[in-house]
Amino acid sequence: MKSIEVAWRRILQREGERFETLTGGPFTYTVTGHVLRTDRTDFNLPRSQFEKALDLVPAAGPGELRDLRGPSYIYAILHDKRIRQADW
Repeated sequence: MKSIEVAWRRILQREGERFETLTGGPFTYTVTGHVLRTDRTDFNLPRSQFEKALDLVPAAGPGELRDLRGPSYIYAILHDKRIRQADW
């Protein structure tokens, strides 16, 4: 089941852990309120962007999320087995 509440809770639980973009670029992230920021960017990724992405996952790649801010990071996080589990 794709639910922003469930997905965001999993995202919060994995804060500070290592993730990788599709191209293998490692990153970690921190969350403050409803805003996520990776250690490789200087912009915020609001929870609302992840909520929009949930309507599009599973996706073949970040290009399918290109209308969102930070599609490579959103894709990497939402498609990681720790976040998606068996839900999508």
